[in-house]
Amino acid sequence: MSARNPIEALARLRHEFGEHGGVNMSIEASSTFTVMEPGTMPALFQGLKGHDAGCYLYGRHFNPTVYHLGLQLAAIEGTEAAYCTASGMGAISATLMALCGAGDHIVSSNAVYGGTYALMHDFLPAKAGVTTSFVDITDLEAVRNAITDKTRLVYTESLSNPTLRVADIPKLAVIAHDAGVPLVVDNTFSPLILSPVDHGADVVVHSITKFISGMSDVIAGAVCGTKEFIESLMDLHAGPLMLLGPTMDPKVAANVSLRIPHLPLRMAAHGERALALAERLDELGAKVCYPGLEAHPDHELIGELRCPDYGYGGVMTVDMGTETAANALMSKLQNKYGFGFMAVSLGYGIVFATAITLILVPALYRILDDFRSVLGGSTKEVPVEQPASV
Repeated sequence: MSARNPIEALARLRHEFGEHGGVNMSIEASSTFTVMEPGTMPALFQGLKGHDAGCYLYGRHFNPTVYHLGLQLAAIEGTEAAYCTASGMGAISATLMALCGAGDHIVSSNAVYGGTYALMHDFLPAKAGVTTSFVDITDLEAVRNAITDKTRLVYTESLSNPTLRVADIPKLAVIAHDAGVPLVVDNTFSPLILSPVDHGADVVVHSITKFISGMSDVIAGAVCGTKEFIESLMDLHAGPLMLLGPTMDPKVAANVSLRIPHLPLRMAAHGERALALAERLDELGAKVCYPGLEAHPDHELIGELRCPDYGYGGVMTVDMGTETAANALMSKLQNKYGFGFMAVSLGYGIVFATAITLILVPALYRILDDFRSVLGGSTKEVPVEQPASV
């Protein structure tokens, strides 16, 4: 298990008070910033002065409110620095473009978010000449064999979307580093649960939209890494975050920042309820995929890597076998019980999506009888109990 509890680093982070002594940091909504002396402006453009010394230039570069949220994310992920973006895809694309040039190559897991796959499979080859080899990330030999002299990074999700395979980050890091390239990990599915940098990863990306936000009301992302790497993303002449402009609104940053202290409670609750539901459905004979179940192929691995305070994650899948059965169950959940939404995304209270695979977050105890009927009454009769309150 991970020896570091991310929330302890967050607790040690310096608290930023508001402009007039408010307990919350003020929102810096300005698009540009004043200098008091003419000579300061050239120094800003030359990189001789910057945000770390309290000098800000322009909202697309660094913003104090967004910078503060970045500090919180860096504390959680155990990195030197972090900066936040207007979307998760903004974070991912900026990271890939910072690490790759025309003609370069990426080795990626073949089970990644659809937008990430489209970026690597379709967009980057056509627009930048960057190609990707997609491999089974659990097949370490396949990962090693896919690396070429043009490979610039290995990319994986800590928990794959939506197959929920666990990346062996320590061994992947060794493979990447032996080849002289960084390991980039998308940790969207497992904030606090997994700390990729503690296990050898070099860069961590997030879609803040999901669990970190937790409300399905903002689109946002983050890149966490070394101070040097984050600064390179914001370079005035070559930084993809600076020049391509996936800029986070400071009002969004302030909104998300206020939710960070509650993230441990939310992730623990997601994990507790998802595990309880997975165990109950497993007892009913359903084909459940959840890393917290002993039958999951990566159960022992995630046990070695995770911080135990936050469970095994808030996403589970149930294979209903047919599209008809999956649609029948989803329809009953939403339209009969008013429980959950047929919508994409995750991290909100209850969202389920797709046809053959049903994604449930976090618990659906009221529908177990209907679940039994949808399966044709072939499951064991198991009494329904409520989980412990959280």
